[in-house]
Amino acid sequence: MVPLALVVAVFLAYSVPPYLTLDPAQSRVPAPAGFAAHYWLLVAHIAFGTIAIVGVILQIWPWLRRTHPVAHRRIGRVYVFAGAIPSALLAAAIGAVSPFGPVLAVLDVVAALLWLGFTVAGWRAVRQRRFADHRKWMIRSFAMCMNTLMTRALSPVSFLLLMPRIEDKETLILNAATLSGSLSVVTLLLLSQWWLDRTPKKPASAR
Repeated sequence: MVPLALVVAVFLAYSVPPYLTLDPAQSRVPAPAGFAAHYWLLVAHIAFGTIAIVGVILQIWPWLRRTHPVAHRRIGRVYVFAGAIPSALLAAAIGAVSPFGPVLAVLDVVAALLWLGFTVAGWRAVRQRRFADHRKWMIRSFAMCMNTLMTRALSPVSFLLLMPRIEDKETLILNAATLSGSLSVVTLLLLSQWWLDRTPKKPASAR
């Protein structure tokens, strides 16, 4: 939990401050032509996304879940309704007009809808007291919540892989963004399924 929390803290410290000024000139995402609301949707997405990523870190913390179940439930409601759902809907709207090309636009929308679908499925499962299903869906929701972070982490790798092959700067940026976005979604989905399929080790006393 500590390394994961540190990575998330560094990511937020890097990503959030430029948008606290509410100055569109500080945005790291170019606004598409003719979409004046883009910046404000982006700011709202980042605000809800910050709530989501902090909330989901607390939700997967085993100590909190075991020793403070009431807090776990309350933080879960915040994660779902004040974090994941609004942030995912905004991500789909923003992603549909991605300045990094149509392939990444489709990928962003798909990732946002997966996040939304996993989260709603997890919420419905816990309301129906299907706790095993709730855990599975929420692990997948956690994975998609980490998508932006993973994409940023993979961006330098994508640039290094493509730089020897692509000389044009604009083409390089578009292809690197597409590669890192694709690798992020695939990696997170595979890792979450591996985590669900793995066989937990038995305690020493049970051997």
